[in-house]
Formats: sequence, C-alpha cells, structure tokens
Amino acid sequence: QVQLVESGGGLVQAGGSLRLSCAASGRALSGSVMGWFRQAPGKEREFVATIGRSGSATYYADSVKGRFTISRDNAKNTVYLQMNNLKPEDTAVYYCAARGIRASLSSDSNDYYYWGQGTQATVSS
Repeated sequence: QVQLVESGGGLVQAGGSLRLSCAASGRALSGSVMGWFRQAPGKEREFVATIGRSGSATYYADSVKGRFTISRDNAKNTVYLQMNNLKPEDTAVYYCAARGIRASLSSDSNDYYYWGQGTQATVSS
C-alpha cells in the first residue's frame, strides 16, 4: 500500500510561484509513474503533468506547458510540481497520484491507483 501526502499549497498573487511536494510512504516510488492532477470548484478533475520512473520522461497538459515543471527525487521518495507564472485559472486542489509498478506514462486519472488527499492552491488576480 502507498500513502501519498501533498504539501506546499497556499495563496499567491497572479504571476507568482508555488512548489508542491508529494511525499510517499509504504513503498518506494522509484518503480512508479507519478502524476499531478487538479480539480477546481464545480469542475472535473483534470490532468496536469506526469513523470516517468527515472524522471527523464515528462508530459504536460497544454494549459500548463512552459509554466509548470514536474520532477522527482527517488532517494527522498518525493515528487514535486514547480508552478511559475501562476494564473487565477490555476486555482484548484492539486492531487498527486501513483500508477502501478512498471506502468507507462498516462494522462488518464483512471490509470492511477494511489492518490493523496490534495493541497489547495489559490491564485488571486
């Protein structure tokens, strides 16, 4: 079983930055593709970014490409999401998620088995 705990959310002005962290326990993350998703009030959960097991492969939603960076530190069992040039439309609860062992990159939330509780990021205009 994998437990994921997000942190780093908060309130920031438009144009600012936040760095989200996702710490895992229960199993090493090095064998898992990881992803970040978000859900704004009244909207469905949407894909943000995903990263391969070694960290060399990444994939982003068009809405965040060039502004957000996903990374991982397998030694610390932690995944990060650096969010720069934030916009009010980035306001959401951000969730990290893990796929099964040796699974491939995916932007589909249904492909992820383990989820954190989420962290709120609010961007004011």
